[in-house]
Amino acid sequence: MTRSTVDFSARVENELDMTLPSLSVNEGMARAAVAAFCSQLNPTAVEIADLKCAVSEAVTNCIVHAYRDTVGDIRINVKLCEGRIVQVEIRDRGCGIDDVKKAREPLFTTDAAGERSGMGFTVMESFCDSVRVTSRIGRGTTVILTKRLHK
Repeated sequence: MTRSTVDFSARVENELDMTLPSLSVNEGMARAAVAAFCSQLNPTAVEIADLKCAVSEAVTNCIVHAYRDTVGDIRINVKLCEGRIVQVEIRDRGCGIDDVKKAREPLFTTDAAGERSGMGFTVMESFCDSVRVTSRIGRGTTVILTKRLHK
């Protein structure tokens, strides 16, 4: 699959910043809010579905892995940039990822119960032009999803 080149220095034209508790019921809220905010760019139904799926995976990672058996904050920042570029940053202050490279491998999971597929990052990558992940143990993880919408 060919990915378009994304200009990470593109001028921000509009921005949404929100914080939600890491409750499973808020995954749908995060997905819907990002989709509604991005609708001002008149994206295709497929583009909205792609963004919703990628955001869903990132937020679910925060709920399931970052905070495990506790509730913490998930910060979601959406930037609509010139050139129809959408950048969604999902940040938690949870446990962090020990090995980001390993965590991004398909089928890798830290779920000892075996209830998770280990495909979250792979799904994000399939729906976005760029997925950047930074993490520090005990300090949290930031995932930045970038997608250029068609004209």
